[in-house]
Amino acid sequence: MKKVTIDIVKEEKVDNRVNNTGRPVNKKSSRQIRLRKQRLYNKLHSQFIHGVKFKVNNDNAGEYVYECGDKAGSHGYIRSAVGGHVCNIDYVGRTKVEGFTYVLSKKVNVTINLKEVTFIK
Repeated sequence: MKKVTIDIVKEEKVDNRVNNTGRPVNKKSSRQIRLRKQRLYNKLHSQFIHGVKFKVNNDNAGEYVYECGDKAGSHGYIRSAVGGHVCNIDYVGRTKVEGFTYVLSKKVNVTINLKEVTFIK
């Protein structure tokens, strides 16, 4: 007769604790509202910097694209989607872009609020 060894494996109870992420999130709290705004502003800034086409104030004047500057110190410029130069950019912030252009030998300051910009996919 041969001896046979039997291994007994204990079954572990699964009580679903690994799927619990913790306390529920209060989506109306001021912290969650602030985080949601920050996420939106970062998304708008990223889309602008990466050259996604956009419209300003939902008007039908045209589509614009931001082009990054070639030199290390320059911020770049905004051109129309067709290809014409629109304005030079001095400052790119989280929600505001400032630039300038010349009209009839006069310097005109341009300010774009990224919250009012509609990006086109």
